[in-house]
Amino acid sequence: MPTTFENRTSRTTDNNANQTSHYWVLALAIAIGLAGTFLRFVHESTLMSAVSNILLLIGSVIAFRIVFKIMK
Repeated sequence: MPTTFENRTSRTTDNNANQTSHYWVLALAIAIGLAGTFLRFVHESTLMSAVSNILLLIGSVIAFRIVFKIMK
């Protein structure tokens, strides 16, 4: 029983999820979020609390944008 193979062209995909830049920015966003979390416990003052909240917000927004860009 002979087996025949069809010659097929290789399929190329445009996979943006594996780009290194996405993961560098995601690591940076996580570092910013961790810095905001750390500043939350360093000193109890209104200014430090505001700075930590801003850092957490910036890190979260960047992380969500990158994750949704990877999923797209």
